[in-house]
Amino acid sequence: MNVEVVAPQVSGNAASVSAISVSALAEALLEIARPLEAFDMPLLDAHGATLAEDIFAGERLVLRKGSRIRSTQIGLAASIGLSRLPTQPHPRVVVISAGDDLVEPGHPLVSDEEEFETNSWLLTTAVKEAGAVGYRVHTIPENHAQLKAIIEDQLVRADLMVISGESHDGSVELIEAVLREMGSITSVIPSLEGSSRHNFGTIGEDKVPVLTLPGDTVSAFLSCELFIRPMIRRMLGASSIYRPTIKARITSNVESPIGETSLIRATLSDANENGARTVTPLSHQGEIFTLSDAHALIAIPADSPGALVGEAVDVLVLDRIS
Repeated sequence: MNVEVVAPQVSGNAASVSAISVSALAEALLEIARPLEAFDMPLLDAHGATLAEDIFAGERLVLRKGSRIRSTQIGLAASIGLSRLPTQPHPRVVVISAGDDLVEPGHPLVSDEEEFETNSWLLTTAVKEAGAVGYRVHTIPENHAQLKAIIEDQLVRADLMVISGESHDGSVELIEAVLREMGSITSVIPSLEGSSRHNFGTIGEDKVPVLTLPGDTVSAFLSCELFIRPMIRRMLGASSIYRPTIKARITSNVESPIGETSLIRATLSDANENGARTVTPLSHQGEIFTLSDAHALIAIPADSPGALVGEAVDVLVLDRIS
């Protein structure tokens, strides 16, 4: 998906927040998502990781570098006498969700201001689906020192840190202030419909990559797809970093604001006898419950006002629901 850069030079000053295109932010994040160091792993432990070297049986290439190690690769390795495989390990991703009005599921809501904490559950399982080891942390920081202590404690097991916070209760400002004290942080607003402030950079002595996401769950999901998943795939050394994109005919009209990329949750049909497919936008795009119904995202570029029924559109294919 090509999207023109709105403001390629973004400031690291705490008082400055610049607009940035989706593609420019994705590229900046990939620059700090360095591949992890490869090492040999026992066969069963290597399952799900990425192969770090080509594997030969004699002169025949049987396993290709950059491929995901699945059950068939494990079986093939065993068949040629290998008990270990050179792999790039699963990145360890710590997911922190902060907010004083967020309640753990299973506990009652005691006021109208409270809501169930959702983002850490969504994001932790999403990073696992991308190939990472996910660690979930829900915190209700009372002050700067407390949040800093939590983040420092989690850095020892993090190759990447993802933090979401609510904007209305001051959590975003607290998170940003702590991160700036711990490393080099840039604040941006991606030109993505419905999105808001993001912070990214590196923190700690080991310069661990960090990205903060909006507290809104739908926005957090979209940012995870666009930014976090490619970072994990890059760290894995995977040959495919981005979701597959196809062309499909849209079944209804959609509008999109000029200057912002829109990602519209949708369902994707099976291919017909000619190989063509249709994509249907879901109703209630602002509601969380439609997240589980979508297995595709219609991508409307920032310079387009939308799409008309029957028009061919770009579609990001998510995992199929079975």
